[in-house]
Amino acid sequence: MSLLPPPASTPRTAVVTGASSGIGLAYARALARLGHPLVLVARRADRLQDLAEEVERDHGVVAEVLAADLTDPADLARATARVGAGDVAVLVNNAGIGGYAPFAEVDAATVSAVNALNVHAPVALTHAAVPHLVARGGGAIVNVASMLAFSSGLTEDFFPARATYAAGKAYLVAFTRLLAGEIAGTGAVAQVLCPGMVASGFHAGAAAPGLPLMAAEDVVTASLAALRTGEVICAPGLADPAAVDALAGAERALLFSGGTSPTLADRYRAA
Repeated sequence: MSLLPPPASTPRTAVVTGASSGIGLAYARALARLGHPLVLVARRADRLQDLAEEVERDHGVVAEVLAADLTDPADLARATARVGAGDVAVLVNNAGIGGYAPFAEVDAATVSAVNALNVHAPVALTHAAVPHLVARGGGAIVNVASMLAFSSGLTEDFFPARATYAAGKAYLVAFTRLLAGEIAGTGAVAQVLCPGMVASGFHAGAAAPGLPLMAAEDVVTASLAALRTGEVICAPGLADPAAVDALAGAERALLFSGGTSPTLADRYRAA
């Protein structure tokens, strides 16, 4: 797909959540270089204002500042209304928090905040954007997940306690893949971006000293390239995309190799 759909009168606005730092900041700069007017969403209005002035100066694009805490229902409603205004061509749902802790120990407020920001907000914003993209016949949704979305069966000690975080990111993977199938052929596309460890404030306290981290700019480069080639799951560090095909194959095997049979499996009958 082209991120700059012709003609010039076609809406081209890009909304980036979590735009004040890390991957969101890199998206904002990259999309501004491509000529997209921006709506910058994050909690820190001062950082957003600095970024807006930067991209307007360096790239000549208009940049709106929408200071919002997307875990707050009123702020999310404002952001959703802006995304649903009809002029948005690209939505990057990047805002997120970790909340890493053993589930038995994490406080309820953290669980609610992680689910609100990592799941509810991107789904609500996507729901506001998609009808316009489909009706217009073009545009893109990018939901930023994580490689930890694929880690639920792994028990190595170096993984953080992540039940809430990884489950939310796994939701985004499933949601985006299914959405991409639903809107296939309309001209609109959906991508789930699954980076590993990234050199950003998000991983500042989680990465072991000396652990190699991918630059946020490289993550965004991969995402924008994958939009053009039609990759629904974008894993920026994955050299062989056959692993993504293998995932779909494993799902098919699980579903159609007896998983949906009405006959009780022998191992349960014996028990």
